[in-house]
Amino acid sequence: MSSAGAERSRCPVDTTATAPFWLADASTVVLPPALPKPTSVDGQLEATLTTWESADGLVEVGVWECGPGRFTAVRDGYDEICQVVSGSATVYTEGGADVELRPGSTLVMPAGWRGTWQVHETIRKVYLVRTHAAVGA
Repeated sequence: MSSAGAERSRCPVDTTATAPFWLADASTVVLPPALPKPTSVDGQLEATLTTWESADGLVEVGVWECGPGRFTAVRDGYDEICQVVSGSATVYTEGGADVELRPGSTLVMPAGWRGTWQVHETIRKVYLVRTHAAVGA
């Protein structure tokens, strides 16, 4: 057994107790009505569908969509990993490199990340957010 396999076999969580979550096609799943994006510079609308949340509330998976325009973003207290399903955007990291997003792009924004998104055409992503547990919790 590989060391990775050995590590997995020591996992204290019984993963057979719950069924896996499955989403057939994130590009066509119906989202709730779009609402104004609070950090939008241009009056953009966004829609979010939470598809799964861990029992402890620290992990959330979902589908998000946002129309063209510019908005600011901060990842305080949580990490986000996302996979772009459709659309395009440029993400500008404060004090860092710019990245171009298109279908198939994966973006990781660790806790503390700050930047601006410029959405060129309506963008849709599947995301995973891991919230950091409060110290002493």
